[in-house]
Amino acid sequence: MSKYFGTDGFRGEANVELNVEHAFKIGRFLGWYYGCGRKKPGPDAAGPDAGVKKCKIVMGKDTRLSSYMFECALSAGITASGADVYLLHVTTTPSVSFVARNEDFDCGIMITASHNAFHDNGIKLINSNGEKMEDEVIDEVEKYLDGDPKYASLPLATGANIGKVIDYSAGRNRYIGYLISLATQSYKGMRVGLDCSNGSTWMIAQSVFEALGAKVYVINNKPDGTNVNRDCGSTHMECLCEFVKANKLDIGFAFDGDADRCLAVDENGRVVNGDLILYIYAKFMKERGKLENSKVVTTVMSNLGLYKAFDELGIGYEKTDVGDKYVYECMRANGHRIGGESSGHIIFSKYATTGDGLLTAIKVMQVVIERKTPLSKLAEPVQIYPQVLKSVKVADKDAALADPDVRAEIAAVERRLGDDGRILVRKSGTEPLIRVMVEAATGELCEENANAVIAALERKGLKVK
Repeated sequence: MSKYFGTDGFRGEANVELNVEHAFKIGRFLGWYYGCGRKKPGPDAAGPDAGVKKCKIVMGKDTRLSSYMFECALSAGITASGADVYLLHVTTTPSVSFVARNEDFDCGIMITASHNAFHDNGIKLINSNGEKMEDEVIDEVEKYLDGDPKYASLPLATGANIGKVIDYSAGRNRYIGYLISLATQSYKGMRVGLDCSNGSTWMIAQSVFEALGAKVYVINNKPDGTNVNRDCGSTHMECLCEFVKANKLDIGFAFDGDADRCLAVDENGRVVNGDLILYIYAKFMKERGKLENSKVVTTVMSNLGLYKAFDELGIGYEKTDVGDKYVYECMRANGHRIGGESSGHIIFSKYATTGDGLLTAIKVMQVVIERKTPLSKLAEPVQIYPQVLKSVKVADKDAALADPDVRAEIAAVERRLGDDGRILVRKSGTEPLIRVMVEAATGELCEENANAVIAALERKGLKVK
């Protein structure tokens, strides 16, 4: 694990763990690295860096109050190093990925803390293929942040070589057009609810679904800088569940702050999570002969019920560590076409290189409409095991996981559950938390066994109060 960048970017409380100086330096380094730092030849450069390709970076942000501050700091750093930055303004993470890989950018940046509360923010780095930035580049960024002597004298651009800040809302519009082009059927006659989480989809989601003919009902699409993810979106599904039932809608979709996640709600107001979405679409692919030799890529957090359902269909699967980064790496290495997480990060490798909430919603709509079957019936074959997921704040994640008494308690839980359940204890990739997940035959067993591990952490003084 990197010092600053976790599995999903550099994330922390704005101007506490992640501040404007970090942002400026990240911009400085990327502008230099993808320009004269890698000595890319280019015929149109001028001045002392003649023969060096002008670096182009595309950048988007979510609706957090601090996103504007970080956008300015990153832009200042990028242009100070002689690179140009193209601003998509408020947009989704997958849209930055789309533009980066389709429009000849050296890299992309998304300013977001995804599903976290508004006081947090983050910086996600995306390579020119629209994928999460390579670890070797992240390592160099971190060396610069820590004052490595080899980067002590990064040159500042002067004169005509200073970079430009360019409005690039056209790139966001092309992404919207791309999404609309992927729909195979009109949504006419469908009543669709959308929970935009007061985040990045607030201006995008409704226009996409209305363009496809749906009657759209939207909630949580009035961001004020402080209400992103607050009691809404994919982390608070009760809001959309009640909305779908109250308005007798056919289906609903909830996104998180940067829209790389999507969870659905069926016509009865029940949540259809990422595991169920994987099942529904993988089965649809298999029925049409589109799954071929591909396996579904899941994470260790996927439910036992999903695997049992896949086994019944003869659908193979892989398991990775938690994080859509690892899901995508497995998909790319093995040529798999669909993968994701129960939290709603779903990747369709034919169409995207990252989780895309709006694309996921379009794919779910495709199955519902083509099969002429309500979402509840499509998800019905999967019997989800009760699951409890608890987060414990700790001072040292590695020490907590290595403690012998904690490990002994985890082993005891494994013996008690046997083949009728499982426990997974892991560290968060983005926060100072240990996650304790238990699946069992009943919710009571889940609670009892999760609490046993948490009690062991407390006894050893590893839990932060």
